[in-house]
Amino acid sequence: MNTRGLRSQLKDSVPVTGFCPHGSYGVQDTLRSGFSSVKNEILPSHPLELSEKNFQVNQEKMNFATVRNIQGLHAPLKLQMEYRAARQIQRLPFLPSSNLALDTLRNSDESIGFEDILNDPYQSELMGEPHMMTEYQLGLL
Repeated sequence: MNTRGLRSQLKDSVPVTGFCPHGSYGVQDTLRSGFSSVKNEILPSHPLELSEKNFQVNQEKMNFATVRNIQGLHAPLKLQMEYRAARQIQRLPFLPSSNLALDTLRNSDESIGFEDILNDPYQSELMGEPHMMTEYQLGLL
């Protein structure tokens, strides 16, 4: 076997971020991250997928621009600060959080959407071990 050729191939290869294994033994942790597909990470499956994925972000940018034009620079800064504070309020990792404060700030508490009906965490088939999930969130695992 020509080890010199293999070494030059490894030296000339370009590392791609995001495709590296995430587990502690150099293997992807499929229980936490699920199955990976390179095609799904590179290309959207439908032309409207990117638009739908970025809808909430684009709507917030538009709302912040409107509030800035009407009320001045302080209003969107205050709203962003309130959003950040509301995102940090969460329960323990094994308990589902409703994010009621964030929904109230975004005015999405009065509308019924797809995630309200089909994303009920109490009907989930998965229940993790509380100690392991807490240790994973704290970075102990």
